[in-house]
This record gives sequence, C-alpha cells and structure tokens, in this order.
Amino acid sequence: MKDNLFQIGRTAQIQDESPLANRMRPRTLEEYIGQEHIIGKGRLLRRAIEADQLSSLIFYGAPGIGKTTLAMVIANRTKSHFITINAVLAGVKEIRQAIADAQERRDMYGQRTTLFVDEVHRWNKAQQDALLPHVEKGTILLIGATTANPYFEVQKALVSRSRIFQLQPLSEDNLREVVQQALVDEERGYGKLNVQMDEDAIDHLVNVANGDARSVLNALELAIETTPADKDGIIGIDLAVAEESIQRRAVLYDKDGDAHYDTISAFIKSLRGSDVDAALYWAARMIYAGEDARFIFRRMGIFASEDIGMADPAAVSVVESCWQMFERIGMPEGRFPLAQAIIHLATSPKSNTTFAFFDALATVGKEQEHDVPNAMKDGNRDKEGFGHGMGYKYPHAYQDHWVAQQYLPTELQGRVFYQPSDQGYEATLAETVERRREEQLAVLAVSDDDFAEILTTSPENKGREAWLQRVSSSTGQTLGAIRDKLFALAKPQRHHLLLDLTADNGLLLWEAVRQVPEGGVWGVVEQRGEQLGKQGERLPELDRPKLIHSLDNLEIQFDRVLAYNPLTRLHEGEQQIARWRDLLLPDGMIVFAQTIPRMSQRIYDLVSWADVEGMKAGVISAENSLWTNPDNLTTNWDVNALQQSLEQHGWSTSITLHTFNEERRLARSMVGRWFEIDNPYRLALEAVGIDAEGLRSIYMRQLGDKVVDWTIQVAFVTLM
Repeated sequence: MKDNLFQIGRTAQIQDESPLANRMRPRTLEEYIGQEHIIGKGRLLRRAIEADQLSSLIFYGAPGIGKTTLAMVIANRTKSHFITINAVLAGVKEIRQAIADAQERRDMYGQRTTLFVDEVHRWNKAQQDALLPHVEKGTILLIGATTANPYFEVQKALVSRSRIFQLQPLSEDNLREVVQQALVDEERGYGKLNVQMDEDAIDHLVNVANGDARSVLNALELAIETTPADKDGIIGIDLAVAEESIQRRAVLYDKDGDAHYDTISAFIKSLRGSDVDAALYWAARMIYAGEDARFIFRRMGIFASEDIGMADPAAVSVVESCWQMFERIGMPEGRFPLAQAIIHLATSPKSNTTFAFFDALATVGKEQEHDVPNAMKDGNRDKEGFGHGMGYKYPHAYQDHWVAQQYLPTELQGRVFYQPSDQGYEATLAETVERRREEQLAVLAVSDDDFAEILTTSPENKGREAWLQRVSSSTGQTLGAIRDKLFALAKPQRHHLLLDLTADNGLLLWEAVRQVPEGGVWGVVEQRGEQLGKQGERLPELDRPKLIHSLDNLEIQFDRVLAYNPLTRLHEGEQQIARWRDLLLPDGMIVFAQTIPRMSQRIYDLVSWADVEGMKAGVISAENSLWTNPDNLTTNWDVNALQQSLEQHGWSTSITLHTFNEERRLARSMVGRWFEIDNPYRLALEAVGIDAEGLRSIYMRQLGDKVVDWTIQVAFVTLM
C-alpha cells in the first residue's frame, strides 16, 4: 500500500512538473478540440465511445494534432485500463507483459484494457503478429497511432481488424481555443497568473504552429515562463515576445512518409501544370523541412525528359547545368540554380512523347520477333556471303540528309510509336516527321505501274523485290516533291472540302488533313482502307479523313479534287474522266499528277557502249518500238493524247511537264527477268537481231545491283 501511495504521489508530482502541452491534454470529449469530422456529435466514433462499443482503432495523422490525446480520452470515457507503449522502444517482451496484465485485470476485476501503441508502424511483422490473436479475442482494445499511411506501413492483417481514422491538422480557430484553454485553466494552465496576451502575439503563435497544438503550447509556455511580471504582477506577451518564442514554422515532412511523397507529388504536378508559383512553393517547403536538394534535382532531371522532352530539348541541359552549379557552390547560394531550374521547367512547353519508347517496349514484349531488314543488317561481317547490308542508302549522301528506305521490319511497316506534340520546339518537328512517314509508306504502297517498270513480268514475290529496289532509291523524295507541287497548284484553303481520288498510298491524304483543318477530307481507297483507318486513329475523331471505296452514291461535292496517277492506262480511264465533273462545287478544280510511261527512262542510256558500239543502235530501236507499242495500254499514249482526252470531256486544261531525277537500285533478279524467254523486252531485242544473252551479260555486269540515275516524266494537270 505504501508503494502505491508513493507511486500515486510521484505521478502527481510528475504531472505538475510536466510541460504545458502534456498538462493540458484534454480528459473528456467535451475538452477535446478539433477533429469534428470524426468525433463531432452524431459521428460514428463519438457514438461508439459514448456507447463503450469500440473495436480496435488506428489513428493516422501529423504530429501534434491529438492522436495520443484522443486515445486517452477514449480510455477515460470507457473506464478501461490504459497502457501506453512506444513502438520504437518496446519489443515482444513488453507486448507479452502488457497482454498478461490485460488478462489478469479482465479475470480479476472484469476491467478492459486499452493498449495504446504510439508509432505502431515501427513494429516489425513479428511484433504486430504477437498482437493479432489478443485483438481478435478482445483481451485488449488496440489503439494505434501513426504518422505514416497505415495502408502501406502497417501489416494488412492488423489493418483489416481495425477501424482507421485520419486526423487533420488543427485549424487556426482550434489553436486559438487551445491557447485560451491554457490561459484560463487554473489547475493545469496559467489561469492563476495575470497573463495579458496581445491578439497579434496569439496570431503569430497560431500561424507559425501550423496546425500543431503541441507546438503552440510549447511556444506559449516558453513565452510565459521566460517573461517576468511587471510591478503590477502582469505578464505581458506582445508580438516581439511571441516571435522569440516560436521563430520557425512547424512543417510536417517525413522523408520516408506520406508528407514526403505528397509534397514531391504536388511539386511535380505543379511543374507539369506550368504553375511556376506553386512549383516554387512546394520546392521551398521541401527545402525548409530539410530535404536534400539533390533529390529535387533528380526528380527534375526525370521530369525534363518525361514531361517536357522534345518540346524543349534544352530543358535537360538546363537541369544538368544547374545541378552541377549547385554541387560546386553548395548551400545556401545553391538555391539560386535550384530556383532557375524550377522556373525553366515550369515555364517550358510540355510534351510527354518520350513515352513512345514504352509503347515500342510493349510491342517488343507482346509481338513475335521480326527479322532485321536486310539493308539494315551489319554488312561488315557477311556482306559477301549473305548479302547483309546490301541496298542500304547512306542518308548523308542525299538532299536534306534523308532518304526513304525500310528501317522497321516488314511486318511493322506503318506502326507509329512517336507522336510529335504541337508544343515548343517539337511543333517544328511534327510536320517533318509526319511527311517523311507518309513518303516512306507511299514508297511501299505505290504500284509498279506508277514508275513505268514495264520491262518485268510478275515475279514470284514482286512486292518484296519492288521494295528492295526502292529501299535504296530516292523515290520517297520524288513522291514528296510531287505531293508538294500538287498542293501548290491546288492552293486549298483551310475551310475547303477535299477529295483524294487515289488515297491508298496516303501520299496526299494526310497532307490534305493538315491543309484543310476547318474543312473536310475524303479519300477513295481500294486495298489499304483498314491500314489508313488505323493511322487515322491518332487524330481526333472529327479530324480524321472519311475513307470510301467508291464514288457511287456520294452526296457531297468538293472544292478541290486531287489524285496521283489516276490515269496510268489512259484509255481505260475515260469513263471516270466523264464522272469527275459531278464531284466539283461551282468554283472547284481538279489537280492531279500523272507519270507519262512513254517518256520514262530508257535502259540504253544507263549503259556504257564503248566496247560494244555496234549493239547500241539496235537496242535503241528495240526499246523505242517497245515503248510505242499501240497494244500496250500503259505506253500507247503521251501528253498530247492526255490533253486531247480531257478536253473532249469539256475540261479547261492546263498541263505542265516536270522531269524528276532519282537514284534507283536495279536488282540483279529484275535485270535477269528482262531477258526471260517470253519477256517483251527480250522479244523486242530479238526482233531487231540483237544477241539477247550477250546483252544480258553486259547488263548484269554494268547494272545488276547497281544504283543508277533514273528519270521519270510527270505531267501536272489542272482541270476547271
């Protein structure tokens, strides 16, 4: 009994000598300030406390906002025995002792025990597991307090058996009420003293305490205890005294907790949202709380590529330079380059197109592995044995250091990963990237007839060999030039309705979409409608071209109709020429480009005849007869015939002829087919007495797998 009396007296002494914040802890719900959202009248937790029907609880929130106090209020209200354990200091031994005491009290006195575990997230799995069976049996009522998110830091089994309540920082009104309580309470506070505190002094304490009751009470205690009373016994607390008592704002920031992740998240989202003021604020809050500036620089380095990328390629360099400068000069002056980097990123145009890499990565992970195109393979090791690298064109040897050739595997042709944005520097790239893609795909999609390759019959894999021929040519540049000239002639306005009569290769279709953003684009497709439709999915639905398979039942007319090679076989196209008139609005026009096969490249001009001069005249005669053969629908007409046909259908016609020179690789297999038994070219040679096999050897030696200068003639036609 003496021990108990001594212990009671000692406890009272400790209580009297303890800090104000501890003495002023509320003892009842009526004294408790704040957290109305969980213990206001009628709220679940308040009803459970008043009815003494509590289950295990976990309180989550910042320091100094009343977690421990609320647990003690609950213990007092429910008349349970209250045991406090700090998870940092206690282990399994202390847990077992607390449980043993709880069992004894329950068995002997029928009293329930509330076990309050401060910083419960600090316990490891074994320590938390030791509680579970006793929580389930009701031996103890567990109340855990944590500043870390319990859903991440507390064992799931314990979380699932507890109700979780999140406590909020106290409002300024709450903190003023806390101050007033301490000033008037005669038993635990300073009600027995004559304290006169200026309103601006209270405002300062409340403002700097930042929602933390413990902080405001500690500051109040310091101010009163260190200020002597005047001759009238008045302890006057003015703003100057208050500022001395609490000079630094209490900022919630745990480098391993929610505050850390929430603050850096707010910082990054502010940068992404181009709110420079918010970005500076959140960065300042981190620095103020002691965060390492290198962590902020690291996140900005990621951001510069992830969220700005090609919209401002210099952003990465700015962050890197500011980071290096920070490392050289250190703190506090290092805040200047830190601020410079923040301001640059926040005010930069934004683009997240670097995510294109992850789309490519996903494609690699999901799809079957495809072979590297032959021209893209390394030719240094096995060029002679396997022909690897054959046909590769060195882009620097071409105008603008670019040439259309196959880089992706054949199965992935047309696949788009990178979508340029319309922001900053990247906006200047967008059109170039798109146009080159279109030229690349147009080269793949264009038919042999478009280039008047009339000397070949259909090989076993014609499409592949045609691509191999063009992959090392400047055909893409030629197509791009044809496209540009067509649009220059058509002069479409932004609101025009435009029809592409030959949309399969996409050459004109996508340029039309760019040039008539407030109008509309239709395209006639025969084979590639599905692929073009997928390409169009990258555009907003209203901007996508409308793809049709026929002009039948078309109930709309157009300001401009464009086409590329709509009349390769002129005499078979007479019927569609007659229908074109119905496609145009009153002031509309048709503009198309048409290659003239009869005027295309002659093979004899590609050969050196120095050693076989006697054969040249015969070859010239054979080729001329071949290109003027009236039975060949591809070559039995010329520019004059084209103009005459158009004018017969009532068109006002303007035609200009343009010569395009390009580099083209002649595959040996293609050259060989010119001399097959039934090939028209061989037959024409033999008709004038040329030794076809002898000429074949000359061609193979001089032209096979060689890149030659190839000429095509294109008529640009305007109809009104």
